[in-house]
Amino acid sequence: MIKPIMRDPVFLAQPSLPATTEDLDTAQDLLDTLIAHADGCVGMAANMIGVSRRIIVFDNEGSYMTMFNPEIIKCAQPYEAEEGCLSLSGKRKTKRYRSIKVRYQNEQFQVRLKTFRDWPAQIIQHEIDHCNGILI
Repeated sequence: MIKPIMRDPVFLAQPSLPATTEDLDTAQDLLDTLIAHADGCVGMAANMIGVSRRIIVFDNEGSYMTMFNPEIIKCAQPYEAEEGCLSLSGKRKTKRYRSIKVRYQNEQFQVRLKTFRDWPAQIIQHEIDHCNGILI
């Protein structure tokens, strides 16, 4: 179900709680909402639809990917990026990494490790910032 976008910076600045198997419906709502905003959005975190859980969805080079409880465990090659956000107006500069290694859980809550580079890595970093209550 497509949900309204949360724009309250006080809510968005709160770190999200760990996701559980009870949050599978939230993940689907998040994906539905991302697809509905695909013309101007490439990733979303659950707090962007008003749910304080560590869930992200994003366009991974043409196919959508969902991560539960994502955590960056390694990063390399820093650079400065300029990003916008569906929840906030304007664009802001921020530090990102060209290569990141992420530990996360898939839809079956199996732990996975994967390295991402370039654009997908930047999207993931932005969404994990949301999970951590960091506003960009």
